[in-house]
Amino acid sequence: MKTQYYKYIIGLSLFIAFCCGKRKEPIAIKSPNVILILADDQGWGDISYNGNKNLETPNIDKIAQNGAVFNSFFVSPVCSPTRAEILTGRHASRLGVSATSAGGERMDLNETTLADIFKKAGYKTAAYGKWHNGTQYPYHPNGRGFDDFYGFCSGHWGSYFNPILDHNGKLTKGTDYLTNDLTDRAIHFIDQNKNTPFFLYLPFNTPHSPMQVPDLWWDKFKNKSLENKYLNPEKENLMLTKAALAMCENIDWNVGRVMKTIKELSLEENTIVIYMSDNGPNGWRWNANMKGIKGSTDEGGVRSPFFIQWIGKITPKNKIDKISGSIDLLPTLTDLAGIENYKTKKLDGRSLVPLLLDKNITWPDRYLYSYWKNHLSIRNQRFRLDAQNQLFDMKNDIEQTANVASKFPKIHQEFLQEKATWYKNILSELPENDTRPFPIGHPDFLYTQLPARDGVPKGNIERSNQYPNCTFFTNWKSVNDEITWNTEVLKSGIFKVTLYYTCSEENLGSTVELSYGKEKLRAKISEAHDPPLSGMENDRVPRKESYIKNFKPLVLGNIFLEKGIEPLKLKAIDIPGEQVMDLRLIIFSRIR
Repeated sequence: MKTQYYKYIIGLSLFIAFCCGKRKEPIAIKSPNVILILADDQGWGDISYNGNKNLETPNIDKIAQNGAVFNSFFVSPVCSPTRAEILTGRHASRLGVSATSAGGERMDLNETTLADIFKKAGYKTAAYGKWHNGTQYPYHPNGRGFDDFYGFCSGHWGSYFNPILDHNGKLTKGTDYLTNDLTDRAIHFIDQNKNTPFFLYLPFNTPHSPMQVPDLWWDKFKNKSLENKYLNPEKENLMLTKAALAMCENIDWNVGRVMKTIKELSLEENTIVIYMSDNGPNGWRWNANMKGIKGSTDEGGVRSPFFIQWIGKITPKNKIDKISGSIDLLPTLTDLAGIENYKTKKLDGRSLVPLLLDKNITWPDRYLYSYWKNHLSIRNQRFRLDAQNQLFDMKNDIEQTANVASKFPKIHQEFLQEKATWYKNILSELPENDTRPFPIGHPDFLYTQLPARDGVPKGNIERSNQYPNCTFFTNWKSVNDEITWNTEVLKSGIFKVTLYYTCSEENLGSTVELSYGKEKLRAKISEAHDPPLSGMENDRVPRKESYIKNFKPLVLGNIFLEKGIEPLKLKAIDIPGEQVMDLRLIIFSRIR
């Protein structure tokens, strides 16, 4: 019986093989999943794989060991531009991204994102973490191709422990330490979509300030003697460095959880995993002696780790020295996933797949541009022209100590010409002033958030901090004081208006008026809510940004908003006390 059974199995196998060999069409290959992990303010040197002996990042290092490492991968000097370039494959200056807050962080709406492309190709898409490319729909992640979003849209967040977050436009309360919470969401998404191709964008919030990290990771570093230090020790804040490294080890632990999940679900061989950062380190600390930190267009400010793993497809321990950058992500990932015939504006990036899969490829040299606030640095394979037009031989002078312009006059002149061309052809696309209004009431989205960050105070009113992200308005003392938002109602309708405020008992009783064109809505502040400033209790080092408070919702009522562009205004018409209130946020919810 066994012999007959085996003969039957062998015969059946040969028959299937014969039939498959006669097929004219290829057997379908399952579309690969994509997980893109992005750290926030982690420098190239904040990973043990890159030689930093101060910390251990075994899970991140394993991605490098199991796949390819791009040793010269470049991003923008700050958060918003890098994120926009990753998502579009185009220079941020083409996209309307001119700032990191107050609306200047938004990508133009006529741009196509990676998520748009993958979603159209049948993928489930999700983003969990720091968005930083627009808050109001359709700038919101749900308007840029992501089925599910959980995190925050601002440039930074005021608390990393159980904070108020955004889930598909609706406020919700986070659980646990934020980076852990985001990873929990990612793991759930992977499990829910294990039988469907998915694109998971996981932009972590750390090690960006505030420098908050659970004791489990902080205790390892708080009294630790650091072996690798910044080359000018007097500039380094050792406690900030320790906090950043502790946050990086927490990231690594969470990366390990993600990688364990895809392995346990047997998805490892069909999942592309990328690990990278959005700019240089947020402080002077060891970074292989490269010049510059976050905000700088020098090497240290724009060089990012970039590790990519695809088990069975990308050769392990493949080290690639050719220069590449954030603009290359879109063409590379669509190429790897086999997605064709998608439509975007002209891409600035190029697919890195030939470098990943073909060792004998001819790869022409190129220029990569690092721009921020009228500072432009240009890199090719060997040289960097800095913002002051000095030329550095990056092959032999990673610290940028010797200007070699006189030694290579022809090359220097070519770089200068390239810089002039870039300013003329690319920077000219970025308007001097961002006049785009903040949209309200898109018909496809229930909620519109207008945070204090996007408003303009007049009179006595002040921001809680000079850095707009995560601020609130305070010092509101006069009926002549006013807050305005430059807004556009996308579809007429009736909206419920809720504002988030604090007010002391002695200052109760002010009447505020919200107006849009001829429509007005008034309400009285009748309930005291005066919590203390918070956040500092969890900071490992003092922050530069605003502290926060627990703001209370107050429903102002319903208002009709007519389609069109008008300033939204908030003022007080009666102030019985010394101040009106502190204001964090206004939310519009469409009723009809």
